[in-house]
Amino acid sequence: MNEPASRLPRAFRLSVTGGGTGGHTYPALTAVRALQARLAADGRALDVLWIGTPDGLEARVAPAEGIPFKTVATGKIRRAANPLKMVSPANVKDMARVPLGIAQARKIISEFRPDVVLATGGYVAVPAGLATRMCRRPLVLHEQTVRLGLANRKLAGSAARIAVSSKSTLPLLPESVRSSAVVTGNPVRPEVLTGHADKAVATLGVTGFDRRLPTLYVTGGAQGAQQINDVIRDALPWLLERANVVHQCGPANVEALRGHTAALPAELAGRYYLTPFVGPELPDVLALADIVVSRSGAGTLAELTALGKPAVFVPLASSAGNEQAHNARHLEETGAAVALLGNVTAERLQDALGPLLTDPARRAAMAERAREHGRPDAADRLVDVLLSAASG
Repeated sequence: MNEPASRLPRAFRLSVTGGGTGGHTYPALTAVRALQARLAADGRALDVLWIGTPDGLEARVAPAEGIPFKTVATGKIRRAANPLKMVSPANVKDMARVPLGIAQARKIISEFRPDVVLATGGYVAVPAGLATRMCRRPLVLHEQTVRLGLANRKLAGSAARIAVSSKSTLPLLPESVRSSAVVTGNPVRPEVLTGHADKAVATLGVTGFDRRLPTLYVTGGAQGAQQINDVIRDALPWLLERANVVHQCGPANVEALRGHTAALPAELAGRYYLTPFVGPELPDVLALADIVVSRSGAGTLAELTALGKPAVFVPLASSAGNEQAHNARHLEETGAAVALLGNVTAERLQDALGPLLTDPARRAAMAERAREHGRPDAADRLVDVLLSAASG
């Protein structure tokens, strides 16, 4: 006999805000999945409402996951080294949209009545976070990078808890909010941690790989990175004498790179696998990789440190607040990675990779340092914070 509806535990209500990029969107989604699993184990349901922008990544990700999604107006701040240049017509116009966004978010939150609101950064988090305070609902911020992003800096004083990804963030917080901070790490999709190297070999069909050599995974993100592609192209013969290479280059760059590698000797060409995109096979590719060359976004760092992968980072110079350079330097300072800043050439890449490719002990030491930064249980830690904030 079914239990009367009135005696069933009330569904836990979570509002999520944040997005624009994968760095803000995917940690939130991973936390939602982890919270759903935790509640289900206790016989409870989760009601989620995502507040985002119509043109951010979250507008595609949330509905695809079956999460109800509502949009609010927001304004993007275009940063400049000269503060006077920030008072631009575009910035003034966008900032004028923020009060409308706050009003819209306030209506959404007052009607949904969440037990807690999770804000993971991005411009949309500001109006939704301020509306959360107006509606007297507990707000939990999550920061993916070492330094608080612009949105989280604006909201820090309104937050019940501030979840940070690194203990190095704690001394950088304003003293007035430091007591509300807790180190959780940056949530990593659990499937990333369950790859198998042999499965990658079979899936990719890399029969020419020499498994006695280390395997290098090169990635510039979904669209590829021209800077990384060019440096790898110039260093490729040198690399293939010392390693197998899986190169995720982005769809726009495949043909040019294929043309460049057509003249490689057959033995070296067999050790090179070029692909525009790595999808569901990513966990297996990461398991196969002994070293990774990539950008240094927060999500990438979280995955590589959770897996304990030695890495050479080529930070995106135009990242907001130069956060990728800070991320890369943070790991380099403890021997957990190499950061290549400024003008990156094939020679500099070879200097960085050479000792790692030829010395397994050096790779193992860097892997261990990386693992010390990793927090594979970050999603569960963030769920603890959300449940604690919701209970007051």
